Amino acid sequence: MSLIEFDDFLKVDIRAGRVMRAEPYPEARKPALKLWVDFGPELGIKKTSAQLTEHYDASALEGRMVMAVVNFPPRQIGKFMSEVLVLGVPDADGAVVLLSLDQEVAPGARMF
Repeated sequence: MSLIEFDDFLKVDIRAGRVMRAEPYPEARKPALKLWVDFGPELGIKKTSAQLTEHYDASALEGRMVMAVVNFPPRQIGKFMSEVLVLGVPDADGAVVLLSLDQEVAPGARMF
């Protein structure tokens, strides 16, 4: 692992957002869900595709708070444009487990 400067960390904009809508993404190469996440009045609703199907189904994600990098350039994922990167870590089998908050925060709150 290489060390970074604190200023490098500050360049990554990680925000809390609330999943407003989630649906299966059957066209994806690997099983995935499409998410629309509300990051509050400053950023609005952004969409993303995430390989979360091992532990989450679409209906269970709606209303859930997630953490995401919001300042990457948009990326085309098949026919879907992903605007943010929702954050997670792998479980023992490599399936994604979402990072979660232990208290309610406002959508758009920035991680520091």
